[in-house]
Amino acid sequence: MWRNGAKHTICKTQRSALSSSASFSNACSFQSLSLGRNFSVKSKLYPINILNPHLGLCPRGEIPRKDNDSGLRCVPLLPRGFSCGGFYPRSYASVAEAVSSHTDLEVQELVQELRKEQRKETARKRWERIAPGMGWRKYEMLKRRQVKIETEAWERAANEYRELLKEMCEHKLAPNLPYMKSLFLGWFEPLRDAIHKEQELIRQGKCRAAYAPYFNHLPADMTCVITMHKLMGLMMTVGEHGSARVVSAAITIGDAIEQEIRIHNFLEKTKKKKDAKVEKREGDESGVVEKEQEKLRRKVTELIRKQKLPAVRRIVKDYDESRPWSQEAKAKVGSRLIELLIHTAYIQPPADQLCEGPPDIRPAFIHTALSITRVDKKTSRRYGVIKCDPVVLKGLERSARHMVIPYMPMLVPPVKWMGYDKGAYFFLPSYIMRTHGSKQQREAMKIASKAQLEQVFEALDTLGSTKWRVNKRVLDVVDRIWNSGGRLAHLVDRDDVPLPEKPDTEDESLLKKWKWKLRNAKKENRERHSLRCDTELKLSVARKMKDEEGFYYPHNVDFRGRAYPMHPYLNHLGSDMCRGILEFAEGRPLGNVGLRWLKIHLANLYAGGVDKLSYEGRVSFTENHLDEIFDSADKPLEGNRWWLRAEDPFQCLAACINLSEALRSSSPETYVSYLPIHQDGSCNGLQHYAALGRDKLGAAAVNLMAGEKPADVYSGIAARVLDIMREDAQKDPTSFPDALQARALLDQVDRKLVKQTVMTSVYGVTYIGARDQIMRRLKERGTQLDDSQTFGASCYAAKVTLTALEEMFEAARSIMSWLGECAKIIASENQPVRWTTPLGLPVVQPYRKLGRHLIKTSLQILTLQRETEKVMVKRQRTAFPPNFVHSLDGSHMMMTAIACKRAGMNFAGVHDSFWTHACDVDQLNTILREKFIELYDAPILENLLESFEESFPTLTFPPLPERGDFDLREVLRSTYFFN
Repeated sequence: MWRNGAKHTICKTQRSALSSSASFSNACSFQSLSLGRNFSVKSKLYPINILNPHLGLCPRGEIPRKDNDSGLRCVPLLPRGFSCGGFYPRSYASVAEAVSSHTDLEVQELVQELRKEQRKETARKRWERIAPGMGWRKYEMLKRRQVKIETEAWERAANEYRELLKEMCEHKLAPNLPYMKSLFLGWFEPLRDAIHKEQELIRQGKCRAAYAPYFNHLPADMTCVITMHKLMGLMMTVGEHGSARVVSAAITIGDAIEQEIRIHNFLEKTKKKKDAKVEKREGDESGVVEKEQEKLRRKVTELIRKQKLPAVRRIVKDYDESRPWSQEAKAKVGSRLIELLIHTAYIQPPADQLCEGPPDIRPAFIHTALSITRVDKKTSRRYGVIKCDPVVLKGLERSARHMVIPYMPMLVPPVKWMGYDKGAYFFLPSYIMRTHGSKQQREAMKIASKAQLEQVFEALDTLGSTKWRVNKRVLDVVDRIWNSGGRLAHLVDRDDVPLPEKPDTEDESLLKKWKWKLRNAKKENRERHSLRCDTELKLSVARKMKDEEGFYYPHNVDFRGRAYPMHPYLNHLGSDMCRGILEFAEGRPLGNVGLRWLKIHLANLYAGGVDKLSYEGRVSFTENHLDEIFDSADKPLEGNRWWLRAEDPFQCLAACINLSEALRSSSPETYVSYLPIHQDGSCNGLQHYAALGRDKLGAAAVNLMAGEKPADVYSGIAARVLDIMREDAQKDPTSFPDALQARALLDQVDRKLVKQTVMTSVYGVTYIGARDQIMRRLKERGTQLDDSQTFGASCYAAKVTLTALEEMFEAARSIMSWLGECAKIIASENQPVRWTTPLGLPVVQPYRKLGRHLIKTSLQILTLQRETEKVMVKRQRTAFPPNFVHSLDGSHMMMTAIACKRAGMNFAGVHDSFWTHACDVDQLNTILREKFIELYDAPILENLLESFEESFPTLTFPPLPERGDFDLREVLRSTYFFN
């Protein structure tokens, strides 16, 4: 049939008018029909529907054409996938010839249909790369939802308040709302009207304040909602017990306004405008401009309709004439909005609050000043704060579910990273690195080539492509505990500590103790308030996402190269509660290997020393507690609550549920598990130092060498600390005062007391930091020591712990000293320390002295901090060793992530903790060991020294520290390297 069709078409073409075919051949050059051995009779044919009534009807799979003899004839369509001239299927040559006698309009319609099919095919292939396993229609639907979430969050909140106000006016009744939402609603109208009035004055030229040029670009209701929610959000997350510093609040609000203005302007430009036609005169310049603008609008609108968002972003960036706001502009806009909120927001205590006399209507916020006294310099510094009323403060803890959270987890895989600000979210500003205002770091990232950052891009894309979902059974248990007051499973108590009453005495010692207790109680209540707000925010996100089939976390890196999810609240880097609530959205059968790893994982989460047993010992522990595990899964709060004894209770509960379902199934090996299984490094910072120094003693202490059971560096340090304290306890307190501290601490020393200090020692923990860590552990235990005794004991214990660390990890200390000395030499030249990670990420330490810049706002004079050209020599020196090691562990995690993705595995990473499905743990262990060896096979310290000498040829750097003869291949045989 195809040969006859081709022959027939060619014959007809020869009789066609030459002029008829010219226009078509000029538009597109078709190659001749090829029917070689690659052609199959079974090739799939598909129709093209040409919406032209003059063409008549033909059988499905053929297109009509004119014929000089019989009017309309039908030409068969060709198989999908043939190429023509680099764009169209090559076997469409006969089609081109067949329609050569048609009018240009008919030919154009045919070409448009062919292009439409080609676009669909290209889009399908692209989608298969972006979201494999997700149906096309489903992906498009979720993508539209995601775009709405990113671009319409504030607008939806403003619409909700408008609707509530309308309903209230129509029914003359206040809607039944939660207390905090009713406060938002009460503040909305007065603040919106005040902002609108200000905007009108600016339009009329009656207000020429410094903030005026920035104030009129956003509707008043959206500006109002952003101001309210941003200020309350600051008070919940970074504020001091219901207060926020004016500087940070003003800049945060100003920044949010600027971001929303850019999105708002973009959406306004792409709307179809039904303006009256403007009479255009020939040569009228304004008519040409109008025509160009209309053409641009149509182009952007069409791109949005086709969901071609990267192209839209490029156009918006090219045609956005507005420059980024300065810090000063943001501060002035934010200050004015805060001032308007203070003048318009009032509260009245709830109806159930007893009060005498008339209702106490008072401002919801006040602007005041606080003073901080510096003990060392005996000076004080005043700064402005916005404080909320105690009634608002109490409501803050329950208002998280009503807050607008812009950077939510994504419903579709994030946009792949392509540059410094190209990737992650579709419209929300996304940057690959958190530079925290460091200009040099930002510039270093911008000039780095795409090829240099290719592995970093791929690793972040891999982390972002992992699909998550909410574990509803665990979330239900969390909600039940939280609604009943918290206090269980490490959840904070929802009630405050009662303040101690002042004793009726003039005894100075008793009054001093009362003041100490009062101060501690207030501090405890501030901490509890902060934790309650944090918990509410996390649970709010979990409740919003629990009905989603799955969601994704876009990732970026800090300046050292460690990867973090961009969503700040509910993520797998969070607390035990967050990790217990989250699980993989894709499940995989356990298999024999996976069932074993699930049992080991449960024992690791229970911990309490069980996680230090051999793998066989951990499996035995789980199998010996199956009754408790089943009870925990069936009756988490009504049963014996065995899971609450675990160190990570909510993760342990999730593992209990998973294991119970697997063992009760007809075939545990085929049970589909969604639970992430963790493989954690053993004091990972010291592992990296041991590999850098090829240190055999250090390698054995942190499981780089094989052993029958895992070596526990924390227990080793604790044993050495105890030996030192026993020696000190025997001394005479009159000549050695610390003997009393040693005696008081002998029964308190264990691995948990020293663990945090050991873990952070390689990251530059100071004596003061170690003291505070140990003091927290002692207070948690409720020792008989009073506060002053606890402080003294912590000072002594910190000193002894750091001494024990220096003794055990001498090689690590020598490398740390060498790194610090190099940093000091560089910083002494007023240069920041720079290096490039093994994956090509440029790092510039951001520590510079900050200058002060005073600006006058409508609220107060603000002091803005700016980077100066002077580097902080001491900070550059002390921060370099931990930052360098962080860049290495970040590189190891990224290398492992890329390899796991290529092996077809799901992967999630938390710095030195790697997660995957139970059935894939053995493969993960092989990969992470191979990548660790690959990382340290390179001469890392030699390359670092060479880069320093190239950058600073006139400086002399110390020689590299001596290194041992540890064979890195030992890591492949070490069962407990990561475990």
